[in-house]
Amino acid sequence: MSFMEKLPTSPKSPLRRRRSSWTGPWLNHPTTSFKQVVSAVIQAQSPRSRFKSLSSDFSDVDRTLSLSDSLLLKILEKLPESQNNDVALVCKRWLCLQGRRWRRMKVFDWDFVMSGRLVSRFPKLTNVDLVNACLNPLRNSGILLCHKSISFHISTDSSSNWDFVEENLLDNEMVDRGLRVLGRGSFDLLKLVVINATELGLLSLAEDCSDLQELELHKCSDNLLRGIAACENLRGLRLVASVDGLYSSSVSDIGLTILAQGCKRLVKLELSGCEGSFDGIKAIGQCCEVLDELSICDHRMDDGWIAALSYFESLKTLRISSCRKIDSSPGPEKLLGSCPALESLQLKRCCLNDKQGMRALFKVCDGVTKVNIQDCWGLDDDSFSLAKAFRRVRFLSMEGCSILTTSGLESVILHWEELESMRVVSCKNIKDSEISAALSSLFSLLKELTWRPDTRSHLSSSLEGTGIGKRGSKFFKKR
Repeated sequence: MSFMEKLPTSPKSPLRRRRSSWTGPWLNHPTTSFKQVVSAVIQAQSPRSRFKSLSSDFSDVDRTLSLSDSLLLKILEKLPESQNNDVALVCKRWLCLQGRRWRRMKVFDWDFVMSGRLVSRFPKLTNVDLVNACLNPLRNSGILLCHKSISFHISTDSSSNWDFVEENLLDNEMVDRGLRVLGRGSFDLLKLVVINATELGLLSLAEDCSDLQELELHKCSDNLLRGIAACENLRGLRLVASVDGLYSSSVSDIGLTILAQGCKRLVKLELSGCEGSFDGIKAIGQCCEVLDELSICDHRMDDGWIAALSYFESLKTLRISSCRKIDSSPGPEKLLGSCPALESLQLKRCCLNDKQGMRALFKVCDGVTKVNIQDCWGLDDDSFSLAKAFRRVRFLSMEGCSILTTSGLESVILHWEELESMRVVSCKNIKDSEISAALSSLFSLLKELTWRPDTRSHLSSSLEGTGIGKRGSKFFKKR
């Protein structure tokens, strides 16, 4: 018996369990030729094919997964702002990281706040504006009304009803609920703008957002200010009580006194559409010892409030804007003090034909070094002559004062011995042809001069060769 005859033929034999060769399917396939097998082997062993298979496998791997969130945030911060929306569409992780980059948000949908999506989608917000979200939108209206920071849609039949804004405001309870939702998720909040809130909503927000530094309250009232003391770190405050044609409220001496006693660390304060009198302003001046900037807009205060400005010992900037009057009856001039630290006085869009109020204001602000008067009406030569009370003016800016003449301007600025810079723009009654030799000589001594009283203005030939502006250029070159 031969050796081949002794081999086991049982299918269970280990010799029958040989692994089939990889060439078996190719060689045994009826339609596969030997050339095709050889070419397939050569192509599989080539380096190029190995690189393609490796790259195809690696293309499915997200390379950013190995980067930490902090490192990826630093990379995304280098991208231009125009690509912010595109970055958020890459993946869910980038969407969350992009939300963490946002610091300022102006909200238009109140449901976005109440659902908690605002704080979950943007957990690092520091500046939130809720005013537009607190207005019930008119979906079918194509008329958009804008007033400073407020914009809303109105219907075509709203012309006969000027209370449509107040009628479309969310109720107090709904606004307070939104503030509670916002406070529980926005621990980094530094500035908030809101309308129609109450004392309870402000208290709940201050409890959760202890680092809140700036607050802007629209439709503010005395009762709302009872919760202002809870904001211990407040540095900037803007109170808007009433806006003609939009909404109305009242902030009196009671509210101003509560404000003064509760916010003693204030640095900036703006009172817009507020009532009050000497007592309320005096309380703020005595309690807010570090107040640096005071803005009064469209005030409805009683006469005599200007005398209280002398109690602001640290005040450096006084801004009065959009006021129909300054102070009709400021009281005896001998009882008026002055602000010892005041440096800048700014008057914008005010009626300045009240000579008693102007005299009192200039007396209280006699130590200012910068005077800016812009788009004010009623400022004639007699009213501007009261500015001789200023003792240390170094910079003067006049814009949009159409009644003031060249002689009225000259009579005042020749009285200021420390004047260094002057800017005169869009004052149509100030003529180049009326410039005197004394005024021309003063121009040559100024360090900086901007002279455009009207669109056709250019210095007359009588000023040529006087060296206007040359001293200033030499001065800056030496520095």
